[in-house]
Amino acid sequence: MYITIWIVSDNLHVRFMQGWWFGSGVIDLGGLQVRQLSSFKKVWAAYAGGPGNLGATFFEPSSIPDGFSMLGSYAQPNNQPLFGWVLVGKTDAADQSDGYKPVGHVITTSPDKPSLDKIRCVRADFTDEPETDNWIWAGGAAESSGNGLNVYGLRPKSRGTNAQPLSNKNSSLSTSPNLRQVEALFQTYSPYIYFHPKEIYLPSSVNWYFSNGALLYKNGQESSPIAVEPNGSNLPQGGSNDGSYWLDLPVDEQAKEKVKKGDLQSAEAYLHVKPILGATFTDIQVWLFYPFNGHAVLKLGVIDEVPLGKIGEHVGDWEHVTLRISNFDGVLYKVYFAEHSGGKWVDSCLLEFQTGNKFVGYSSLNGHATYYQAGLFLQGASDIGIRNDTAKSDNVMDTGARYSVVAGDGLSTAEPPWLNYDREWGPKKTYEFGMR
Repeated sequence: MYITIWIVSDNLHVRFMQGWWFGSGVIDLGGLQVRQLSSFKKVWAAYAGGPGNLGATFFEPSSIPDGFSMLGSYAQPNNQPLFGWVLVGKTDAADQSDGYKPVGHVITTSPDKPSLDKIRCVRADFTDEPETDNWIWAGGAAESSGNGLNVYGLRPKSRGTNAQPLSNKNSSLSTSPNLRQVEALFQTYSPYIYFHPKEIYLPSSVNWYFSNGALLYKNGQESSPIAVEPNGSNLPQGGSNDGSYWLDLPVDEQAKEKVKKGDLQSAEAYLHVKPILGATFTDIQVWLFYPFNGHAVLKLGVIDEVPLGKIGEHVGDWEHVTLRISNFDGVLYKVYFAEHSGGKWVDSCLLEFQTGNKFVGYSSLNGHATYYQAGLFLQGASDIGIRNDTAKSDNVMDTGARYSVVAGDGLSTAEPPWLNYDREWGPKKTYEFGMR
């Protein structure tokens, strides 16, 4: 069982506060110390099959520090750069507990059994049940073409604070970044979000939205909506989203059109920080608020654009990307780009970077789904589906220029009142589309 991280830059330096274990390179799981290792020795390679039909390469760690042992080999497809690492581990005490399990996969080029120094067992309570992750290789260019042989990465089925392929028995969050370290990390990696040249519905800060006429409606009292306070202090707190309350745009048409277009100068990134994978990684969710989501456009084969009227339009659009950062050394591991009802994790070695280690994201026209590349992304099958067009323009948001940490496990944050508004951010409407 192993974890892989992608190193963006050899010149990355993040200053850490003393007295915390975050970024020290070693994490104590509560009796088992593990550290990351990024020096490898090639064991075997294939040059066909797998993603892109480019093959895959298999490695084992080299230059293992004294006292540590390898906990498995590493493999990756050849369609991307090598920037991976594996875990090595050690224990200082002689443990007499019953019940041990082997961890990791060992790759050899011989039918003979591998030497015992390449195989390690750990206490069973340090292990967790895994599931397959990204496809690495098969005998053909598709997952079904390998005559039954497919190679995948592994990840734990449960991926919360207490979950890890090597389970963390240390309940302390001392390996996670504190608030100042979170801010330093975000300043290092904060993305630039580019908006399409034709985009008219831009983000704004939540406070700008409220200050420019957003209204709170209550079921049964639709004729007398309430103006929302600039900080959302008069919004209902908690409770269930039972349809009793919703937000909407100003009634005045001129004010409504102004608010729908957002205000990029006021736009703010809202950060939610949480430890994951047994507090060996930290997720920084970066949330952006758009007052309005535009209409959808269909691609229908050779017909490039079929506007769908008002279908897709709605008030109050929250979008996000998530930065996954290693608590071993503060390196960006991968980024999750939210795309409507789904999304995609992208290894950081595949990202586009701008200004050091700050990466680039692209907000799709009207719908605001986020992608790591510019171009057309279809939400559908083959050449039929909803268009998601992305491109660079002069409208770009530097999320590191204006942000606030609004929530975080173990962090002292000042939650804005609107954060606990768990109701609808826009009215529910149904639109129909007909074609003759």
